[in-house]
Amino acid sequence: MIEKLGILVGTDRHMEYVLNLTDAACNKGKKVEIFFSGAGVRLTQCEDFEKLIGKARLSVCDVSFRALGFSGPVPGVGFKDFATQARNAEMINACDRYVVF
Repeated sequence: MIEKLGILVGTDRHMEYVLNLTDAACNKGKKVEIFFSGAGVRLTQCEDFEKLIGKARLSVCDVSFRALGFSGPVPGVGFKDFATQARNAEMINACDRYVVF
């Protein structure tokens, strides 16, 4: 059984930690899901955001994204991955470990 790590990113201050944790989990053969919410959606606009593509299932809180004035596509995030907090709840239920930034 492959373990799954869930990461909730609710702040725009820790992209380096998110990247390092994701890399470490992937190197250990873990699956990773990341949900960006609140101020964390600002990280979708960072250059480094693209480093997460292919390493984790990426989801973005649609309400937070639009409330902060963002629009348009985000690399690695499909239309259905702009989601509600229900996606975060699903992630919590499906993951063996859950980390909050």
